[in-house]
Amino acid sequence: MASRPVFMPAFSGQQLVQERSFDFPWAPGFAEVQKKKNVAALHNAARRNGIERILEISSKSEEELGKRLSAFSLKVPLNTGKFPLESVYQGSKTFERRGPFPEVFQMTPREAKRFIREVDAGNLVRFELEGEHFPLSPKNAFYDWLYIRSLVEHADWIEKNVHYDGFTDIEFNPAKQVNCQARAFAEFLSLLSRSKLKEAAGNFYAFADMLSVV
Repeated sequence: MASRPVFMPAFSGQQLVQERSFDFPWAPGFAEVQKKKNVAALHNAARRNGIERILEISSKSEEELGKRLSAFSLKVPLNTGKFPLESVYQGSKTFERRGPFPEVFQMTPREAKRFIREVDAGNLVRFELEGEHFPLSPKNAFYDWLYIRSLVEHADWIEKNVHYDGFTDIEFNPAKQVNCQARAFAEFLSLLSRSKLKEAAGNFYAFADMLSVV
């Protein structure tokens, strides 16, 4: 058995996202068919508990929309152009002895992750992007902020065409990881519904404050 979360946008209240975790039988293995079995099992468990329309956001999604909303598919607009979200996130990392690494922006997401894994430069101390410094706390704020920025220009289309109750990312294990594209998309929908999207996308600290509210 395994337990994984489903993230739902919160259209009112202090929190941007509601999170509910469900137990389901885990199909071990790295093959795509196994991962898709786990997606189906998680979604079935959530439906039995009242969450009907669910979208997997990852390369393992059965729906094209879920694949296109993956962080590996999205691009972040910067002053010098648009670059893969994951590559910008990795290249913005600043360690005790080295960083940031803007040259990484040009790499594919997998190349960027491999490059940063091999950097021996001490502990991660902050993120740095386009001359600005960004803190490590809240832990998922910088990643989620980049994700939200990547979708702003598509907000009208998303508002008209994306109608789901919850979102999952089968690769996300909350016991081991911090960043989750399914949670970031649920945050995006909450901000959009509250007319806070432009404020959050345009100001990291405004967005971080929204995440920090308890």
